[in-house]
Amino acid sequence: MADQVRVAVIDDHPLLREGVVHTLSGDPGLNVVAEGACADDALRICQSERPHILLMDVSMPGGGIEAARAVKTASPSVKIIMLTVSEREDDLTAAMTAGVQGYVLKGIGGSELVRVVRAVMAGETYVSPGLAARMLVKMQQRWTMSRAPKEHEAELTAREGQILSQASLGLSNKEIGNKLQLSEKTVKHYMTNVLQKLQVRNRVEAILAAQRQGMVEVHHH
Repeated sequence: MADQVRVAVIDDHPLLREGVVHTLSGDPGLNVVAEGACADDALRICQSERPHILLMDVSMPGGGIEAARAVKTASPSVKIIMLTVSEREDDLTAAMTAGVQGYVLKGIGGSELVRVVRAVMAGETYVSPGLAARMLVKMQQRWTMSRAPKEHEAELTAREGQILSQASLGLSNKEIGNKLQLSEKTVKHYMTNVLQKLQVRNRVEAILAAQRQGMVEVHHH
């Protein structure tokens, strides 16, 4: 089938990898084209098999986050989903900064995993809801401590709020630009302003921070 989504699965635990492959193979729209167990496998497979989606463990030989950065440099069009037991905030932040589109905890059910793969393929960004909620609580605590002396919260312009709301749908700067009839460069400029105003490192933290302050309507998948 020409319209099948090509998926590669990289995990150094054979039994877990077998389960993920079995789950994905059960969907006729998904085609598991390769399996691997380490960062080197991920890079090699992306170059030889050209998958649309790379499902990868955070903790594996060579490091999952490092592998994600290398894959994104070599094959920018590949969409990466981290499948992991790690609930560490810094792992999630590092993954998002590396350009990962999905961060999924290994307790996920089979049908939900297939839904996430399809959502990421459609251009959405996905973070396991429980983890996103815990990260939000930690950010609230950090935010309260760091901003306690200040009387006023940061304020976003209507346009910045609109762009951040679109970003929460998982849209790229280019897609947001197309939707709002702005250039990709202009959208990037607005996003840079938003990150500076909210004192955050990336768009995921910005979305969570804006949700905390009730600045924008934030969409969930």
